[in-house]
Amino acid sequence: MELPAQVVSVIVPTRNSERTLAACLASIRAQTYPLVEVVVIDNGSTDGTVATARQLADQFYSYGPVPWIATSAQRNRGAQAAQGNYLLFIDADMRLAAEIVVACVGILQRTGSPGAVIPEISTGEGYWARCRALERSCYGGDDSAEAARFFSRGAFEAAGGYDEELTALEDWDLSQRICAGASPPRITPAIVHDEGRLSLLGAAAKKRYYGASFQRLVRKHGTRALARANFIARPAFFRHWRRLLAGGVVTPGMLLLKSVEFAAAASGVLAGRTSGRLQAGALYPEADK
Repeated sequence: MELPAQVVSVIVPTRNSERTLAACLASIRAQTYPLVEVVVIDNGSTDGTVATARQLADQFYSYGPVPWIATSAQRNRGAQAAQGNYLLFIDADMRLAAEIVVACVGILQRTGSPGAVIPEISTGEGYWARCRALERSCYGGDDSAEAARFFSRGAFEAAGGYDEELTALEDWDLSQRICAGASPPRITPAIVHDEGRLSLLGAAAKKRYYGASFQRLVRKHGTRALARANFIARPAFFRHWRRLLAGGVVTPGMLLLKSVEFAAAASGVLAGRTSGRLQAGALYPEADK
C-alpha cells in the first residue's frame, strides 16, 4: 500500500544518554518510511549527549536543566516543537526496527485508530537484565502491561498530551485516554530496549520514585490502574507459565525482581511522596538543521 506524504516526528527525551543515544538516533534515521523528523529534548545533560544530538537530530532543544522534571514534560515540549502529522515517543535507550514507522502509519490508516502499540524487547548486561528480558517477553498483547507510543497529532493534542504530574505510567495513562479504554492495534516490528547493567537496588529506587504519583493514577483510572500496578500476579505470567517454567535460574530472579519493585513502589506510596506540579521550564532551541 502506498502511503501519503505525511511527516512522522520521533521525539526523544534525554538526560546523560551518551551511552545509547547514537544507536537510538541512527535507528530512527534508518527507517524505511521516507519522511521522518528527529526531535531531541534534553534536560541538562553533562556528558556527550548534546554533541550527539546536535549532530544527528533535526531539532534539538534544551529544557532546563531541571533535575526533577518528569519525562512526560520533555515529551510534551517535543510535541510542541515537532512538525509531524504523526508523533512517535521513544526513550534514548531504545532502538527501532527499520519498518516500525511505516508499519505504524499503515495500521493507523487501515484501522482509523488514534494510536498504536509497538512491541518491546528488553536486552542488557548481567543477571538482572536477563530477568527483565524474561519478564518483558511475557507482555506481548497484554493491555495492562503495554501502551501505545505512536499517535496521530490530532488525537495527541485533543487528549492534552502526557500528564506532567505523573512520575510513572504516564505512557499507559495517555494510551488509555487517547484510545478511550479500547485496545489499540499492535504492529509486528519491535523496539529493542537496552537496559544496560540493571541492578536490583537501582530498579527498586526507580519504582519507589514511581510510587509517588500512584494515587493520582488511581483517581484517574480506578481499578484499571490497580491492575496495571500489579507487579507480581499479572495474567501475562500465568498465560506464559511454560516460558517461565523453562526459564531456569532466571525465573526466580524475575519473581524476586518484581517483588522488590512492588515493595519499593508501595513504600513510595506510603511515604506520601507526591510529584507536585512541575515548574514550567523554558524551551531553548539549540540547533535546527
